Amino acid sequence: MFTPNLNYANLKDSYLFYNIAKKTDAYLEIHSSQRLLRLGIGDVSLPLCGAVINALHSAVDDQASADTFNGYMPERGAPFLRSTIAKHYAKRGVTLADDEVFVSSGASDELGDILDLFDKSSSALVIEPAYPAYVDANIIEGREIIHYHASEADGFAPYPDESLKADIIYLCSPNNPTGAVFSRDKLQAWVNYANKNGSVILFDAAYEAFIEDEDIPHSIFEIDGARTCAIEICSLSKTAGFTGTRMGYTVVPHDLNRCEMNLNAMWVRNRTTKTNGISYIIQKGAAAVFTDEGQQQIKANIQVYKNNAKVLMQALDKVGITYCGGKNAPYIWLKCPNGMSSWEFFDYLLNNIQVVGTPGAGFGENGDGYFRFTTFGNPDDTALAAQKIVELFS
Repeated sequence: MFTPNLNYANLKDSYLFYNIAKKTDAYLEIHSSQRLLRLGIGDVSLPLCGAVINALHSAVDDQASADTFNGYMPERGAPFLRSTIAKHYAKRGVTLADDEVFVSSGASDELGDILDLFDKSSSALVIEPAYPAYVDANIIEGREIIHYHASEADGFAPYPDESLKADIIYLCSPNNPTGAVFSRDKLQAWVNYANKNGSVILFDAAYEAFIEDEDIPHSIFEIDGARTCAIEICSLSKTAGFTGTRMGYTVVPHDLNRCEMNLNAMWVRNRTTKTNGISYIIQKGAAAVFTDEGQQQIKANIQVYKNNAKVLMQALDKVGITYCGGKNAPYIWLKCPNGMSSWEFFDYLLNNIQVVGTPGAGFGENGDGYFRFTTFGNPDDTALAAQKIVELFS
C-alpha cells in the first residue's frame, strides 16, 4: 500500500499570506474606492537593469543560430558564470575556486535542495524570527528542529548558545524578516561553534548587496575557519531584480568534510543527478550583473530601495516607534506600538491608513508583537505610507 510522506501532517497551516489576502480583499469589498499602500510583499518593483536586458537579448539571438546555439548547460553552471562569480568574491578578498561555485535557480530552491546533503537524523537550529521555509523544509524531512529565539536585547542577531547542539545551523545576514546583520565578531563565534561541534552553517546571503557598513561581512567566507564548516547560498532576486527570472548561486568549499565525505563532491553528484542545468539565456543575463556597467546599474536600483528605507525610518523615528533593520537590509522590523499584537496592528494600519505590512507572528512564535515593512515598493507609495504613519501616531 502506498504510504505518503507523513511528515507533511506535521506542517502547520500557513495562514500568514492567506490571512493577509483575505483581510485585504474583505476591506476592498467594502471600500472599493480606496487604494492600498502595500509594504508587505518581498518582491521588487524595479525592472531588470539595462546591462542585463541587453545580455538577455543577445543570448536569445545566440539561440537563433546553429553556430551560437546552446542546448543543455553544465549541471553546476556555465564555466563563464562560475568564473565571473569567483572573481566577484575575489574583489572582497575571498578566494574561491571556480568549481566551488554552483549556479542555481534561486536561493529558495537551493535552501530546500541542499538538505539532501544531510541525514534525516541530523538536527537543525533555526534562529527565529526566521524565513518560514527553514522550519518547514526540515519538518518535511522529519528532522529535529531547535528553535533559538533572538530578541531586541541581542539585536535579533545572537551569539551561539554553547548549551545547544545542532548539526545544521541557519544564519541569515542581513536577516529576513528582522533586517538584523551579524557583526564580524558574532559570525566568528558561530564559525568557531560550528567547527567545535562538527556542525554545518547554511549561510543565507540573499540580501548581502544591501549592506553599507564596511565592517559588516557580506560573506561567511570572510571569516576565519568558515571553509571547514559553511555553505553559502546567494540570490540575484533582490540584488538584481531576478525574482521573475530566477537565478542564484551556492558556494560549497573543497575543505568541507564530514564523516570522511566531501560535501563539495557530494553536491556535484547531487546536481549531476537531479538537474539539467540553468537556462543559457538566464546565465548570460546573470553574468552581466557582475560587469562594471551591471554593478553600477544594480547599485542605483538598490539605492532606490534604500531611500525607501530612509523615508520609513524617519517616519518611525518621528513617532517614537522602535525598529531594527533598514540601514543594511531591505526590511524594517518594528515593535507594534501600544502593546498591540501583530494582527491587531495589521488591522489598525489597514483600517485607518490603508497600509499593508506583514505581521511578525508569521515568522515564529517570538515574532508576535512585531511587524515587518519591506522597502521594495514604489517610492511614491512608500512616501505616502510614511506620511500617513506620522499622521496616525502623532
